[in-house]
Amino acid sequence: MIGGGQGAFIGAVHRIAARMDDEYTLVCGAFSSDPDKSRATGNLLGLAADRIYDTYQQMIHTEVRLPENERVQVISIVTPNHLHFEPAKLALESGFHVILDKPATFTFEEARLLKEIIERTGKLFCLTHTYTGYPMLKEARQIVASGRLGEIRKVYVEYPQGWLSRFEEGRDNKQALWRTDPAKSGVAGAMGDIGSHAFNLAEYVSHLQVVSICADINKVVSGRQLDDDGAVLMKFSNGASGVLIATQVAAGEENNIRIRLYGKQGGLDWQQNDANTLLLKWLDKPTEILRTGASYLSSYALHNSRTPAGHPEGYLEAFANLYRNFALTIRAQLMQEKPQKEWLDYPGIEEGIRGMAFIEHVIASGQSETKWLEFNV
Repeated sequence: MIGGGQGAFIGAVHRIAARMDDEYTLVCGAFSSDPDKSRATGNLLGLAADRIYDTYQQMIHTEVRLPENERVQVISIVTPNHLHFEPAKLALESGFHVILDKPATFTFEEARLLKEIIERTGKLFCLTHTYTGYPMLKEARQIVASGRLGEIRKVYVEYPQGWLSRFEEGRDNKQALWRTDPAKSGVAGAMGDIGSHAFNLAEYVSHLQVVSICADINKVVSGRQLDDDGAVLMKFSNGASGVLIATQVAAGEENNIRIRLYGKQGGLDWQQNDANTLLLKWLDKPTEILRTGASYLSSYALHNSRTPAGHPEGYLEAFANLYRNFALTIRAQLMQEKPQKEWLDYPGIEEGIRGMAFIEHVIASGQSETKWLEFNV
């Protein structure tokens, strides 16, 4: 692991996700830019002293020289955005598979370069867009693909948070400090942090691609350098329209990401606050309530469920599904076997490129008087 030292929320989440299905063992790490903090984290996690590194460069250069049966196989990168590309590049070019926290890179151009590196090295790559790991969102995607809803006409996706309603970066909040800093986060704040999740969800569930956007981007809290609120109108490849809302100044809101999607015959509705439930709404018959773990669900939903129906599965399990599917795909490659289609259902570099394009197009639209921009990737 690169990053994820003590006090880093997402690093702990990645480690839980990796361990949940016993598919991974954490063997080495460079957990902080501060060598003392990296060593303290590695000791706390029970790593061998000689596998705790001061820098990610030292870790990769040392590990690649170890015997094949001892060296690390997968490197998980959980650093702030500005430290995504270079570690991923070095890891891939050194022969390691990579799991990378989203967004893929600091800029759109870096994402395109990363794709070239992945293709050139032949290594596998997973981008942790967490919410695609939920069983009922996988079910929603399969329902859309089946055509039961008819041609998709409308997509609503929203991600409201309230934690940045105050100037948290002025209160020595570590998470707020880097997420609101253009030098570490990139050109976007809320739209990069959570808007990219909403965008990814809209395209994942709908099987459509955004072709043009019109954005209203705001900096609500005085003194903030990056956007903390915004709304985006979207046009999709089949002519459908959509609305995306991402805000971090909705006081009292937590992380209830939600998607509603409507076709000619019916629609669906899912929200994280009730992640085990998917509503199917029909034009001429009663609403159906689908539940995680039920035998009537698709193979994709069932493959990504761990407990019997009625037992709640949530964010950590969704995250773990990405790790497990990636591990199963790697194992199939090692065994020179064809991976099952359900295993391949995890985000990769294409989602990373489109996510970075979304971030840069949204900010450009928000700053432009023209407003509607073609979505070029």
